[in-house]
Amino acid sequence: MINHLKGKLVEKSPTHCVIECSGVGYHVQISLNTFSALGSNEEVMVLTHQVIRDDAHLLFGFKSEDERRVFRMLISVSGVGASTGQMILSSLDSDEVKQAIAAGDSGIFKSVKGIGAKTAQRIIIDLQDKIDKIEGDSAKISTLGNSLKNEALTALTSLGFDQKKAGKVLDQLLQNEPTISEVEELIKQALKRL
Repeated sequence: MINHLKGKLVEKSPTHCVIECSGVGYHVQISLNTFSALGSNEEVMVLTHQVIRDDAHLLFGFKSEDERRVFRMLISVSGVGASTGQMILSSLDSDEVKQAIAAGDSGIFKSVKGIGAKTAQRIIIDLQDKIDKIEGDSAKISTLGNSLKNEALTALTSLGFDQKKAGKVLDQLLQNEPTISEVEELIKQALKRL
């Protein structure tokens, strides 16, 4: 199995990149999050997951170990293939996926193109125990942070702010200032940044 590729970034698009290693160009499928993280550096290192099928050998690339771990967890769920896993990680970052699973929020997965109610529920059921084991106490903390975020997000969207933009600001605040424990304080800080 190919663990990673380190070489020259020859081509980059939102769905794939081509990395040249010792004269061989590897076509690697990537998520939008990895696309953003790659930048325009000529020399890159991408972690990979190889999928071998009867009709194709595919490489999926990730800029971080955390994203690859979440991808591997997602594709372990029945009904979630590699392309669907990549689609999920293009719509959500790995932290959002873990928080949604820890909180049991299947609605987030249903918002991803190609994910139905049954598949979203299966992701939650199959991965909730794995997330708790991997993340330990941090998953419990993120569940608390998630409820704070949800309350603040509801308030901000009712004030007319864009849900996606407000969600990103709230995520940054909760990550950068973990001492915030009141919804009011979180909303005040978010309003300063929106």
